[in-house]
Amino acid sequence: MWRNSLSFSSKLLISSNPIIPKSTFVFSAISPPSYGFDRSLSLSHSQFYSTTSTSTPPTDAALKLGFPKLDKVRFAASAAAIDLARHYGRCYWELSKARLSMLVVATSGAGYVLGSGNAIDYVGLCCTCAGTMMVAASANSLNQVFEINNDAKMKRTRHRPLPSGRITIPHAVSWASSVGAAGTALLVCQANALAAGLGVSNLFLYAFVYTPLKQIHPVNTWVGAVVGAIPPLLGWVAASGQVSLNGMILPAALYFWQIPHFMALAYLCRNDYASGGFRMFSLADASGERTALVALRNCLYLIPLGYLAYDWGITSGWFCLESTLLALAIGGTAFSFYLNRTTKNARRMFHASLLYLPVFMSGLLFHRVSDNEQLLGEENSERIGHHLSSSVQEIEMVNPQKKAKHADVGAEARPPVAYASVAPFPFLPAPTYPLVH
Repeated sequence: MWRNSLSFSSKLLISSNPIIPKSTFVFSAISPPSYGFDRSLSLSHSQFYSTTSTSTPPTDAALKLGFPKLDKVRFAASAAAIDLARHYGRCYWELSKARLSMLVVATSGAGYVLGSGNAIDYVGLCCTCAGTMMVAASANSLNQVFEINNDAKMKRTRHRPLPSGRITIPHAVSWASSVGAAGTALLVCQANALAAGLGVSNLFLYAFVYTPLKQIHPVNTWVGAVVGAIPPLLGWVAASGQVSLNGMILPAALYFWQIPHFMALAYLCRNDYASGGFRMFSLADASGERTALVALRNCLYLIPLGYLAYDWGITSGWFCLESTLLALAIGGTAFSFYLNRTTKNARRMFHASLLYLPVFMSGLLFHRVSDNEQLLGEENSERIGHHLSSSVQEIEMVNPQKKAKHADVGAEARPPVAYASVAPFPFLPAPTYPLVH
């Protein structure tokens, strides 16, 4: 009977307090009897231990304190903040064309290393790359702001943040302006004013000249090639503080490389470009012959760059060989595209252009000749030249009497007319000279 009453009271307590789990009262029901203790006391005692073991406040107290509601609100707020950060981070990533901007940063960093000489300032290198990345992100964002209507008509670009409505135009303009100003300020403070000026000029040329020109004239491809050639020069100037002839090798490679790269892309996406309203070079060339010929010609322009880099003392002779082989390889794909203008050959040339640039820059950096090695080479050449000149002087001083005798014989044998032939006025009468015996 005691057990039955205890189990009944336990069930009554469980039904009155649903927060307390049923499993906590099983042990109290099978526990030994309390010899002489009050039943209510034992119940309160078991209730105390069951509630403290589960660490769950009573229902009224929990509702009054509001702990569960507060935790839910905090969790919902943190989840919303994380989702918002992911959303705008993805939008900024796509507005900046991050992969294209990282390629621009790679060319700028390569130019910085080439212009550094013996010692590389890695802090300056990182700041230059960061500033270049910001300026490139700003230019690409402004490009998408101006081309929002064109991008909405193209399959390749209709899912970008602005055409899809994931971000507003004022927000994108604010992002582009802030990141561009920050990148320019970083270049001014950590590099020099000339490098910052190149960055600003490149931003203006890309966003305000190249972008509207894409809808006006096919010459936009060559303007875009100039835009792509400036970042390595920016890196060179940030390291050396000046524009020199040696710093033009990598910009020239970038300029000539971009023509076959963009010609292949324009041929592959010519229908999409026509839908977007862009005046690309391939749209006026139905057969693709002129497009392939332009690509082949600029591939041939890449061949002498390796020799120039070696001749100007920038790299060793191995780079001359490697650069020539690379140019012939991409030229071979362009020639194949010229002979048979198909989508397969155009795609092959496009993939070859993607492979050419990183290999070319890697070889340029690997075979780079430092300033000390250049000085040693100049000293060796001067020593060889001095040795040759001294050898010639020794040969001339071997027997000066014989040399003088042969000169006298030649003077006696030469007739007077020979003297007149070297006169500045050959129409005057020839002078006569007495013969010396």
